[in-house]
Amino acid sequence: MSRALITGATGLVGGHLLRLLNDEPRVTNIVAATRRPLPPMRKMFNPHDPQLSDALAQLTEPVDLVFCCLGTTMREAGSKEAFILADYTLVVDTALTGQRLGARHMLVVSAIGANSKSPFFYNRVKGKMEEALIAQNWPRLTIARPSMLLGHRESQRFNESFFAPLFKIMPGKWKSIEARDVARAMLHEALSPSHGGVAILDSGQLREIAAHTPVY
Repeated sequence: MSRALITGATGLVGGHLLRLLNDEPRVTNIVAATRRPLPPMRKMFNPHDPQLSDALAQLTEPVDLVFCCLGTTMREAGSKEAFILADYTLVVDTALTGQRLGARHMLVVSAIGANSKSPFFYNRVKGKMEEALIAQNWPRLTIARPSMLLGHRESQRFNESFFAPLFKIMPGKWKSIEARDVARAMLHEALSPSHGGVAILDSGQLREIAAHTPVY
């Protein structure tokens, strides 16, 4: 039986993952730290604070697994500083909280093209985030690098709407992927990991894992 911490539960992948965790009999408790309160779920404790780091700082009960599905865009963030806060600082804070609470496995949503030396700001921040987590020396670290995510958002992102038809026909790891499949693959890797140490999974691998994951 496992106890899980999740951040980013209000997002596209995180929302699917939260529901899967709640329905998964091998998960006994869920701590979903958020900026704003969530609707109640039977296994979920929801510490919330407009400053997510303050919500994380409240936590004292042990967990086994940590999921981070935080992520935004430059347009949504509004500035480079706000983007770094959401996609780097709060991700690292989530991981450090998990380690403080005794977790042994961290699972995080990154992005295709993540590279700390990329000329593109978005990819560079994602790459630095991955390097920071690797440097924490997790016994097991799973990094999901999906391509364009498909699924319903409350507010559509222009680039995703504009490029969606193209990414649906892209080959291999570049092909877009349903957010629910990313969530299913992450849950599978948390409970029945197919990789040890640091595992970096692209869209093709995530899709394959999701296809073989039972839904309760």
